Amino acid sequence: MPFYYRLQCEMTVPKTVDQVFRVFENPRNLAIITPPWLNFEVLTPGPLEMRPGLEIDYKFRSMGIPMRWRTRITEYEFGRYFVDEGIRSPYKLWRHLHEFIPTEDGTRVCDTVVYSLPLGPFGRIAHAVLVRRQLSEIFTYRQEKLKEHWGGRASIQLPVIQALGPEAGLPRIANPATHTPAS
Repeated sequence: MPFYYRLQCEMTVPKTVDQVFRVFENPRNLAIITPPWLNFEVLTPGPLEMRPGLEIDYKFRSMGIPMRWRTRITEYEFGRYFVDEGIRSPYKLWRHLHEFIPTEDGTRVCDTVVYSLPLGPFGRIAHAVLVRRQLSEIFTYRQEKLKEHWGGRASIQLPVIQALGPEAGLPRIANPATHTPAS
């Protein structure tokens, strides 16, 4: 039975939802906001039109080890949200919900990642020793780069990671009817 974790972070950007969403829906921008020590690269050629079913291949290095990652966009509603899911990654489960909420101050961007590691108790040890810190560093870097992109005028909430446990199942994703827990 998988042991689930949830990472959450937010930022408020003094721009319209349309302006902010267009930055996030371009998968090539991920290479710009990913820490340089990961040597992250989008491998999928050509222009990438964000839509349900889009699969995107990446490569990166973690602790010097080359890795590949493939995500699939499973849900997409322009200006509101999209969900990417790891279909080939170092994780047993990776579901990343990106939400865009209009506010008086512009747009609140909410990231919620529900994930699980392979290898049962060894995965939990790896999370405690390494993965939690790495994800926190990656998402902190991402938040800071995005703040810089918006001219330093965005307010950010740094990542918070919670252990949900083995029985937690998956918390709310954009459209729960389309999601089932990993077995």
